[in-house]
Amino acid sequence: MSSRMSPESETHIHSFLNQLSMGLRQVREDRKALWLSLRSTCQFFKATDGCLAVLPAGCDLAELIFSVPRGATWDRDLLTAFLRREKPAIPNHTLLAPLNRAGRLWAVMGLKLKQGQFSRNAPAALYRVARAVSDSIQLMDWERIVEVRARIDRKIMEQLRPKDLFYQILHGLRSLTRYDHSSALLICSEGERALELVAEQAAWLKGKSLQIGRRMALTEQLWNLMREGTVYGFDRPGNCWVEWPGQKASPLAELLDYNRTQEQSGSREAAMLCAPLATRDGVLGVLKVAARHAGTFGRYEADLLSRFMPLAAVAVQNSQRTVTLEAKMLAAERKHAIADLARGVSHDVNNALGAVLPLVQQMLADVRSSRADPTVLAEDLEQIERSLQTCRRIFGGMLTLARGTAQRVGQGDVHRAIECTLAILQDSLERQGVRLNIESVTGLPLIKGGQGDLEQLFLNLLANARDSMPAGGQLSVQAQRSGGKVEVVIQDSGCGISPVHLPQIEEPFFTTKHNGNGLGLSICRSIIWEMQGDLKISSQEGVGTEVRVVLPMLEPAGAGGVR
Repeated sequence: MSSRMSPESETHIHSFLNQLSMGLRQVREDRKALWLSLRSTCQFFKATDGCLAVLPAGCDLAELIFSVPRGATWDRDLLTAFLRREKPAIPNHTLLAPLNRAGRLWAVMGLKLKQGQFSRNAPAALYRVARAVSDSIQLMDWERIVEVRARIDRKIMEQLRPKDLFYQILHGLRSLTRYDHSSALLICSEGERALELVAEQAAWLKGKSLQIGRRMALTEQLWNLMREGTVYGFDRPGNCWVEWPGQKASPLAELLDYNRTQEQSGSREAAMLCAPLATRDGVLGVLKVAARHAGTFGRYEADLLSRFMPLAAVAVQNSQRTVTLEAKMLAAERKHAIADLARGVSHDVNNALGAVLPLVQQMLADVRSSRADPTVLAEDLEQIERSLQTCRRIFGGMLTLARGTAQRVGQGDVHRAIECTLAILQDSLERQGVRLNIESVTGLPLIKGGQGDLEQLFLNLLANARDSMPAGGQLSVQAQRSGGKVEVVIQDSGCGISPVHLPQIEEPFFTTKHNGNGLGLSICRSIIWEMQGDLKISSQEGVGTEVRVVLPMLEPAGAGGVR
């Protein structure tokens, strides 16, 4: 029998392993590392064929990742049996060795000769090569974990908006665990035992989540399970969830299996990891990862998820602080706006009431002296009615704004919000000589957001436009449907914004107004962000400013958020 491999010398195999390890250190992408390893190993062992194969969860036969030469045929039943640890009989012209990853058997490296057979010590030599490749791949995985965590740490330091940070964490988990179903973050509702789904990446729907905003009540048993802060693992080989050995938490899997009513055949969750975010301050929420095949996750993925629990806890705490801060800012801005409006409309209300008083006095005198003329009385009453309607319109708009709450959910009517705002500002606009051009299409679709927030948004934007034209000018408001969104464009011919100030105008507390508090545009940006809309401001000093607001339409009942 001939030998087609010559690593008999310990020096030769040691030298090859050193060269291979050095070469792999220069590679950062695992697929490139695996291809380099297979090609180099084939050359060293003088093999005519080589392959790397895996057995994906839910598959009956092994799948080739790479083969040398490309398109080479392999006995997939043999590779499958090896990956299942069935100890198959391996022909003399074939070598197989395991590659470990994520703490378990992950792939098989195979070599084959078309003629002859490998030497007696070749299998042991290939096992050493496979161990070196496994170490290199696992080092890459560890470096990727460190890189992902460092990136999220930077995002936290950059004070990324909480929901964006949520998705950064979920995206990091996907790049590391390669789950094929979904990952999600659920937050405990303040003051009650319930979970709310605030972020979800659904791989099986190509990123579309159908459940954002879903709320789930927690029983006493579930609450106690979450307080332990343990990473729970579950598999569903049949129709029921089975917890990992030593864990008694299957009700938690049942609770978090909320996608089952939306899933298509073959896309249901069959493996799940749940990491409750428990701190000294209490339970903050749950981090969840799911796959479509039982047995997908193991201790490696559970440990990986536990590494992300502190990051998720920080993100949730930041979210809670941000919501509280924004609510306080919005309340402060609302009070400021009401006070500012009261000063602004006092002149108009005083004029309206000032016209009413002498008319009433004259009418009373005419009635008492029996000199009342019905025609004159009718004219005076019409004038009184107009003045009172003016007061009613102004106070009605202010009352609507004052009662509006900073709701983060609900539905808003853009046309009605613009009308309400103009009812308050109309007299002050006319007094300043501002010509108004409104092109608001009736029948605009409802948008995803609270009516109070919507009115606050347009009040701030239109008041800013008015204040930029103290000597009069042109104010244009256009509202129209644009695809699946509503677009509102507000243009003024005012003083414009300096290029120096333009990048700063949306920052909290920045203002160029003498009596401003710098919260107006910051609040607008916050409201629009919560509505998942967009705000763009363009301005030219001495010419005017254009503000473009794009808001998503309210989705049909039963649909969820899209991310």
